[in-house]
Amino acid sequence: MRYPSDLTDDEWAHVEPLIPPAKRGGNKRHIEVREVMNGIMYILSTGCQWRAIPKDLPPRSTLFDYLDLWSYDGTLDRIHHALYVACREQGEREASPTAAIVDSQSVKSAEKGGLASIRMAMTRAKRSRGRSAIFS
Repeated sequence: MRYPSDLTDDEWAHVEPLIPPAKRGGNKRHIEVREVMNGIMYILSTGCQWRAIPKDLPPRSTLFDYLDLWSYDGTLDRIHHALYVACREQGEREASPTAAIVDSQSVKSAEKGGLASIRMAMTRAKRSRGRSAIFS
């Protein structure tokens, strides 16, 4: 492992079956998918800029293309779910939580309309042109 974000052998054993095989026809895959996954994990865990990807990882265009493809076809969601379930089982918990915590702030937010009210609060108020000195 070069970076803390690299997948261990156990993690890779969970992830590898979830990655779709290369499409039939065309060229063979010339890149190791594990290295692509390590590169994507590096980007997601460090938040680095695409230009700052270390040279020992696959090229940024390759990483971006796989990240885009796997986001679109749901591969990343399946990987996340599989690792989530494995972590919960390793912690001797049920695969899906059975309890939720609701605080008074979330209840107030839901009563007022949730996301729509947040969006309105975050947009700038429009000033009328009648009071502006520029348009007088």
